[in-house]
Amino acid sequence: MMERVIFFDGVCDFCSFWVKFVIARDPKKRFRFAPLQSPLGKQVLKALALPDDPPQSVILQEGGRYYLRSTASLRILRRLSGLWPLLYILIVIPTPIRDLAYNFIARNRYRWFGRNDACFVPTPEIRERFLS
Repeated sequence: MMERVIFFDGVCDFCSFWVKFVIARDPKKRFRFAPLQSPLGKQVLKALALPDDPPQSVILQEGGRYYLRSTASLRILRRLSGLWPLLYILIVIPTPIRDLAYNFIARNRYRWFGRNDACFVPTPEIRERFLS
């Protein structure tokens, strides 16, 4: 099975909600997770030449490739249970247009949803899905 890793902003309340949302709709456990603030997350940000303070994108590592922003989000939704994969049709919208909306939310996420002083800590039930 191909490993898929979602790198997320571990101090962002919205991003932590997103991780919990994905876990609840991923019964086949296709995804693993790592905060962008972790050593592994920082390596990925550096390799992709992305800013790390604050991180501005969810990153999906899938099949040896990296996907950012709206493309990462849509590729994640495509693998979830329920009707969420239907939203993948939005991939036909050109990336710059999709990323305008994504970037607007990313810029305002702390103001709208809040921020923690420390990274999201997984519960014991889901800990094995998180990379160190």
